[in-house]
Amino acid sequence: MTFEPQERKRYSRQIIMPEIGISGQEKLKNARVLVVGAGGLGCPVLQYLTAAGVGHIGIVDDDRVELTNLHRQILYGPDDIGLSKAAIAKEKLERLNPYVSFEVFQERISAKNALFILPGYDLVIDGSDNFPTRYALNDACYKIGIPLVFGSILRFEGQVSVFNYQGGPTYRCLFPDASIGDNCAEAGVLGVLPGIIGGFMANEAMKIICQMGEVLSGKLLIYNALNHSTHLFSFSKDPLLSPQSIEASETASAQEGRSENDVQKDNAQLAFSTYEDRQHSDPEQIFLVDVREEYEFEEDAVGGVNIPLPDLPASLTAMPPDKTIVFYCRSGRRSQMAYKLLKQNGYTGESYWMKEE
Repeated sequence: MTFEPQERKRYSRQIIMPEIGISGQEKLKNARVLVVGAGGLGCPVLQYLTAAGVGHIGIVDDDRVELTNLHRQILYGPDDIGLSKAAIAKEKLERLNPYVSFEVFQERISAKNALFILPGYDLVIDGSDNFPTRYALNDACYKIGIPLVFGSILRFEGQVSVFNYQGGPTYRCLFPDASIGDNCAEAGVLGVLPGIIGGFMANEAMKIICQMGEVLSGKLLIYNALNHSTHLFSFSKDPLLSPQSIEASETASAQEGRSENDVQKDNAQLAFSTYEDRQHSDPEQIFLVDVREEYEFEEDAVGGVNIPLPDLPASLTAMPPDKTIVFYCRSGRRSQMAYKLLKQNGYTGESYWMKEE
């Protein structure tokens, strides 16, 4: 592949690095990347990948620009309010780099259309803000056999990981329950945080394309903008949580007529009302661990001890083996991760994760 003189000069600061070189730049130009979500995370991802010279980029978003988007979705301005995010993003990105081609999908990814949109792409980047889309993307990437770069943001915290990379863990291995989580509209988000996390996501995409560095497969990076803490958690592949296994389990559950409570028990989720009943009847048996940050615990404590999720690995061996361990956070995201960390650490006693009802 040849580069035009101006094109080669454009990427010269990347090409000069031995980890990329001209061969890496060729890989970027040949790459086909699908970015799902042209919002807070999608904007910096799209800008950086376009500037870096990724040859073909698909943009999936069915939303329109709103005034409340403008503090963090930096591709858009007041004149874009009411217009299609995907279409406006394409228009502005074409001006940023004329050597990149774009394909726009003004629709929402679902289990019904994912397998029609994803084929032909080498890599998918998930910048969505809802769990149905995340699970649909995860399952489609698993079936097609392409990696998925994941990012999420909420308040002051961001997360980044890579799923289905060279047979590695999937999104379901980390988050098996689709019912958990808040979103930015409900809990808010710091305006600069999408830029930080989006930069991490674009970096993972370039590492995968150029085959350099260590990819965040089987690892979850958690960044807190309030104190600049960065924590890296490891998680393993769970063969019982592949999309095929989930489908088989759901079919079997339907055939056996199992209740919602049975499903929750399988996922080790404890209903808050059940926790209150057990706490009332046998308070000495329950060991409640609130894994939110200290400021969250102080604002709205439900009892127990406060061990923020980033500090939990160092405390796992101190968990009382003769008590029922219950992890709690408001949305269930961090408490479920805490439960998985406990199990991966070899804890065999009774344990659950819990969220606010």
